[in-house]
Amino acid sequence: MKMTLIGYGKMGHLIADVAKKRKHDIVATIDVFSEDASVRVPVGSGKAVAEAVEKSGAECVIDFSHPSAIIENIKAVLPTKIPMIVGTTGWNNEMTEIEKFAASCGGTIMASSNFSIGVNLFYKIIEEAVKLVKEFPEYDIATWEMHHNQKADSPSGTALEIAKRILSNDPVKKEIVTDAFHEKPKTEQLHVSSTRCGYTPGTHTVWFDSSADTIELTHRARSREGFALGAVIAAEKLLTCIKNHTIPTGKLYTMKDVF
Repeated sequence: MKMTLIGYGKMGHLIADVAKKRKHDIVATIDVFSEDASVRVPVGSGKAVAEAVEKSGAECVIDFSHPSAIIENIKAVLPTKIPMIVGTTGWNNEMTEIEKFAASCGGTIMASSNFSIGVNLFYKIIEEAVKLVKEFPEYDIATWEMHHNQKADSPSGTALEIAKRILSNDPVKKEIVTDAFHEKPKTEQLHVSSTRCGYTPGTHTVWFDSSADTIELTHRARSREGFALGAVIAAEKLLTCIKNHTIPTGKLYTMKDVF
């Protein structure tokens, strides 16, 4: 497969390495600042990004750029009809808008806050755990995440996805709270706390806590390689599904739709 990468920082370089090991061709790397990117574009220029993507001859685009640029990138690339994998986070509030935009222009996008296979297994484990624990009102639930100090958004998209899945399976929790509490929390509030420090690639923990004991579920990434591998596999599966006509184009997909 011919791939173009938007965002050629640490993750972009790692994705390129993983893709090459899986016999794919990286036909262009697009970035604002990276000196070794094959194409340098001005800040905020979606037009320049789209032109570089089309010129590259890519069959698929993978975007791990920056929250401040992602909406502009998506709106520029989707009309090219080249399938797009998006691992950039920090745009949850615009998901509905992008879903409508994809339908209007016929572009296909697959987005995930975390493409790691392990994290997606972790989501399923959490859902099953919540279903079991909800039968015992003695247990309260909270979640926490920690990432490196270069991460641009907080809480992480993965933490918010975990929180949404807790709310979907627990009839008590109704509201996600990401700020510090300055008063006693309400029973229906789910606290999602974050820490930014050092070089941690990503740690997520869910607590089920009672007066008698605590149950902890934790996913701890050892490196970013799992995220990169998952993104490349997602690109492979999305393009295969499109070519085989097993999914329609012009839609916004998630990991659940293809895996």
